[in-house]
Amino acid sequence: MIGKKIKRNILTLIFLFAGSESFSQTESGLNFRQKSLVSIAALTASGNQQLLEVEATKALDSGLSINEAKEVLIQLAAYDGFPRSLNAINILKKVTEERKAKGINDIEGKTPQTLDARVNKYELGKGNLEKLSGKPETSKAGYAQFVPVIEVFLKEHLFADIFSRGVLSYQDRELVTVSALAALGDVDSQLQAHLNLSLYNGLTSLQLDQMFKIVGELVGKSQAAAGKAVLKKLLETNPK
Repeated sequence: MIGKKIKRNILTLIFLFAGSESFSQTESGLNFRQKSLVSIAALTASGNQQLLEVEATKALDSGLSINEAKEVLIQLAAYDGFPRSLNAINILKKVTEERKAKGINDIEGKTPQTLDARVNKYELGKGNLEKLSGKPETSKAGYAQFVPVIEVFLKEHLFADIFSRGVLSYQDRELVTVSALAALGDVDSQLQAHLNLSLYNGLTSLQLDQMFKIVGELVGKSQAAAGKAVLKKLLETNPK
């Protein structure tokens, strides 16, 4: 009788851990940490500061580190602009200071890496982009041919300065990017490119679909529907 009871308790614990979103990434989709990244990114892009304050609090409660949250907002300056990013940084600052005043000690997290001043940032950025995409650069995009300096800015600032900071993985950064682009809307070309990068870096179509669901709930159903249509077209053209 005792043996059966112990066995039943063990099975119950296994079931509870298996169903826990924060336990790890499971076949059910995004884990709680990833959902937090999506929420912060989408609300930063949409500019909903009131709801961002709520979701940032939830994210910190769930164990997302302060530096991870900061890194999302640093990266998004390159995608939704400095005004949105700076506003979001001020919201995060307010949230963390209020929590500290209440005696809540949030996880600081990993320290971002800094670049050696002697590094060739263009070549570093080019290399990071090739790792991100799994493809060597063989030609320049149309925008880079028309305005060459913007391609330099992308390589040196986004893919060197920002992508080399660590804290977030390449997969995390792509999840953040597609969440923000979906929330912004009307950037189908860029969204398709980053959805493709997301799939290459290990995110599944199920997880991306769940990302769009979160965007729909926090930002708008029309943005989510438009983003899902881009993903559907991508999967039909390049089935994984």
